Amino acid sequence: MVHGNPTWSYYYRNLISLLAERYRVIAVDNMGCGLSDKPQKYPYRLQTHIDNLSSLLNYLEIERNSLIVHDWGGAIGMGYAVSFPERIAKIVILNTAAFRSSRIPLRIRICRWPLFGAMLVRGCNGFAAPASHMAVTKPLERKVAMAYLSPYDSWKNRVAIHAFVRDIPLSSDHPSYETLVRIENGLAGLADSLHPMLILWGAKDFCFNRYFYQEWCHRFPDAEHHYFVHGGHYILDDCLDEISPILLNFFQRKTGDSTAS
Repeated sequence: MVHGNPTWSYYYRNLISLLAERYRVIAVDNMGCGLSDKPQKYPYRLQTHIDNLSSLLNYLEIERNSLIVHDWGGAIGMGYAVSFPERIAKIVILNTAAFRSSRIPLRIRICRWPLFGAMLVRGCNGFAAPASHMAVTKPLERKVAMAYLSPYDSWKNRVAIHAFVRDIPLSSDHPSYETLVRIENGLAGLADSLHPMLILWGAKDFCFNRYFYQEWCHRFPDAEHHYFVHGGHYILDDCLDEISPILLNFFQRKTGDSTAS
């Protein structure tokens, strides 16, 4: 399970409980996020996060695994998947992207502005805090919202949140652009190899909107897909009861079986 920005492995808390009785579950905190270290001088780049994921799975001697990815976790997880397709069993996609797009909301572009962006994201917590209510359609319980924000309680501890925003490669001169292109080009191979894929999408996502959902469906026409009209970006918080049986069925199904959607 690979999270995005500005969440951490806590985002997957309910899926961990759901799946842990049947499967070994590994929920990653990307470097600078959650309970991972938060070095101030560190190459917080897409390729670095992919390398970290690969190193972790190698260290744990995981030879084959399924992936559940969300937000930035999509690019990170799919970056690993296109590099090691033989290690991938199944893939679950949750409101994310792993391909180029110029579609980025103004509120996120502002967070990339020099100086002002740092003051907004790291100084005023102007990215993680708003997400705790903007990313859901059902208000989070106070204790849940506080848990999402707890690792990001200071300028120092928000270093990766700001770095993730700045690492969005919108042009060819961006340091992570070639990495994203390589991942995008590798998606066709994953589709051709018919790795079972499940796409679960919240329709009321202000960032990863229907365009991204349709792009995934286009690139992976054999994927099982579900579009939740009342779900937001934090789809696991908004639609858990609907998603849980779908996920269990997906993972219990033998490779080669299919379910119309």
